Amino acid sequence: MPHEPVGETPYGGRAVPPYAPAGPPRGLGPGGRAPLRLSPKVLLIDPVRMLPNLLLPLVGVLFVGGFSGSSYVWAAAGAVGAVVFALIRWATFTYEIVGDRLEINRSLISRSLRTIPLERVRGVDVSTPPLHRLLGLAVLKIDTGASGGDEEGKLDGVTLEEAERLKAALLRRVAVARARAGTAAPAGPAATAAGEAAPLMPGGLAGARGVPAEHSHVPSERTIITVPRKWLLYGPLSGAYLFTPFALAGGAIGLAFQWGNELGVGRDAAWQAGRWLWDRPYLLLVTVLLLVVAMPFAGGVMYAVFTWDFRLKDRDGYLVAERGLVNRRSVSLETRRVRGYEIVDGLAERRAGVVRAWAIVTGLGDSSTRGQLLPVVPRTVATEVTAGAIGPYRAELRPHPPVARRRRLFRAIAPWSAVGVLALAAAASSGLLLWWVLAVLALALAGLGVPLGLDRYRSLGHGYDGTRLSVRSGSLRRAQAVVERRAVVGWRIRQTWFQRRAGVYTLIAGVGAGEGGYPAVDVSAEQARDFPAEVTPEWLAPFRAEPPGPRSS
Repeated sequence: MPHEPVGETPYGGRAVPPYAPAGPPRGLGPGGRAPLRLSPKVLLIDPVRMLPNLLLPLVGVLFVGGFSGSSYVWAAAGAVGAVVFALIRWATFTYEIVGDRLEINRSLISRSLRTIPLERVRGVDVSTPPLHRLLGLAVLKIDTGASGGDEEGKLDGVTLEEAERLKAALLRRVAVARARAGTAAPAGPAATAAGEAAPLMPGGLAGARGVPAEHSHVPSERTIITVPRKWLLYGPLSGAYLFTPFALAGGAIGLAFQWGNELGVGRDAAWQAGRWLWDRPYLLLVTVLLLVVAMPFAGGVMYAVFTWDFRLKDRDGYLVAERGLVNRRSVSLETRRVRGYEIVDGLAERRAGVVRAWAIVTGLGDSSTRGQLLPVVPRTVATEVTAGAIGPYRAELRPHPPVARRRRLFRAIAPWSAVGVLALAAAASSGLLLWWVLAVLALALAGLGVPLGLDRYRSLGHGYDGTRLSVRSGSLRRAQAVVERRAVVGWRIRQTWFQRRAGVYTLIAGVGAGEGGYPAVDVSAEQARDFPAEVTPEWLAPFRAEPPGPRSS
């Protein structure tokens, strides 16, 4: 069967076939040849990755031996040992697809055979760290929903062409197996429990349920959105990387403390530099101000590195997110397991009208990273993309009772007011300037608590449009989750001691996806009772039915 070219890979490599040929390729399936190994080029990477673990022992050997000839011999022996260990590990690691399963075999010290049924594959993650990209290699991770770690299935060191071919073969065979079993997933958005038609949008998802197995090999790919590079300017608003300058400064200080003597600056160099700055408060203030000024620039650079050229695609029933400059990463999420989405924004993002979006997926490991649907984009774009890829939410959020507003105002104002009063009392008794400054800062924060508490109350809300339910809360980080009704597996009502005093509840919708539950905070007793009955009336009907009357004789 001839291959159909799809142009360049997302990693800058040459074109590769989008799926494996009809006959069993080398190492794939029954009747194939010997199991496959990783690329031999990975032997150039493994010793480099071992250097951090070998650096301290090698330095110790050199210093203890006094830089004599025997010390160099032992150091060289350690380096050679690392290379030999990498070679043995490469030679004893194999993988292959046999029938309806993927087998990963390790036999370095003890033999280990990991079998992953193809029906359990929920996504394939392909990434290219810098050293891998330099050598034309990639890291392929298989997500089975069992855990978020590497134990699910990891091939670290296959060629780019092999990674793309294996990814296509895995996902295609999964689709074929499910189609033959009569459980093929739609290529477009997941259908709802109420049988709602799959929404369409320009450049969005489209497809039909139950694609015949004999046609499942036909590749289809549609780009939902390509994030323009000018939107990278929104990155610092998220605050995810704003503290990068302080992290770098802290790392430099820690390095000076640990390796100061080896670097020739002395172990006490960092402490002495700190005392020198402390004795010159104006220079210390300038240093802190420079770090603060560098925060948005460093945050913007780090954000651009991780989200460069972000693309969201629909590929054969999978949502595929590709991003990254230094480490190019491609994450596949099975569309039929997507149960909703979460839209998040902060104060600065809200002022700029931008948000971020994550998919709520059943059995997804590391959902905070792997489930990202969109980086920081305009809200209108996020609404359009999530509505086209997953489904829209078509109802207004219902407000929570006024007592919830009072609770938020109290928690935003009372603690700082108490600190300010105590600081004023200490300042009046001691007359120290420090207490006056602390009192002014605390009272200023208490004043800022008024708009913060009101905004937190306005952010509260929950609703149901007949197909999807939604809950929202937060202010500094406001999150709105939209979940399909079919994803709800239970309800939980929680009430703290303070909530009992106020007569409000926290109603949690249990969902077998994402974070496992999404709370509607500080709802009234009527809302806590009526909302579950509205979303899942069949569950509560036996408890709400009228008791049978007395039998007539």
